[in-house]
Amino acid sequence: MELNLSKPVCFFDLETTGINITNDRVVEISILKVFPNGNKESKTWLVNPEMPIPAETSAIHGITDERVANEPTFKALAKDIYAMIKDSDLAGFNSNRFDIPLLAEEMLRAEVDFDMKGRVAIDVQTIFHKMEQRTLSAAYKFYCDKGPENAHSAEADTLATYEVLKAQLERYDELENDTKFLAEFSSRKKFADFAGFLMFNKEGEECFAFGKHKGKKVTEVLDKEPGYFGWLLNADFPLYTKKVLTAIKLRAFNNKI
Repeated sequence: MELNLSKPVCFFDLETTGINITNDRVVEISILKVFPNGNKESKTWLVNPEMPIPAETSAIHGITDERVANEPTFKALAKDIYAMIKDSDLAGFNSNRFDIPLLAEEMLRAEVDFDMKGRVAIDVQTIFHKMEQRTLSAAYKFYCDKGPENAHSAEADTLATYEVLKAQLERYDELENDTKFLAEFSSRKKFADFAGFLMFNKEGEECFAFGKHKGKKVTEVLDKEPGYFGWLLNADFPLYTKKVLTAIKLRAFNNKI
């Protein structure tokens, strides 16, 4: 079954130096762009992370310091990557919790104002876990009866994710072939930021999802404790979380004028 698309969707996968969204960096990114007419465009970049790749991480994806030493940095690639995805919805495997938040951090560090306004995100892992509770390799075997070659390479994982989603649509009648439906189905809690530090309450208001102010509205906390905003901006939070906090504070300020 081919995807029913109203706009392009970019399946993508990152290989990184680790799993810390704030501190780790991309070493490889692969994007498979699928257009509404069924055409496809793919691109894979190796990336110099400008930091050492831990040996235990290289053992997983096979990318070493030597392999990326002469590759461009993410900052050098950011505009080309953004140009490929800017008109598209996004899809990946565990992408809502990892790949999209880390991509946003890399984009913001490269001074590209990345956000998800006007687009949706489909997390194929969430669909899989809701339906079968498995890993990507098991999903590929289960849905497509294939074993991915070169598993843990961004390109192989990206192609496998694309094929798994199409097979999921074939298998489950309750899944609608619609990107907005799939994005909603593959989402978990509603968060205002990618990393899950700011969540929405039932009224759609931003609240803190961590710490001593967990569950409290951001606007109320920042109004009562002005110094807390400065602490948040100077603490080790993702850049995108800080961007959202700043927007909330500016919005509240403008509403008072």
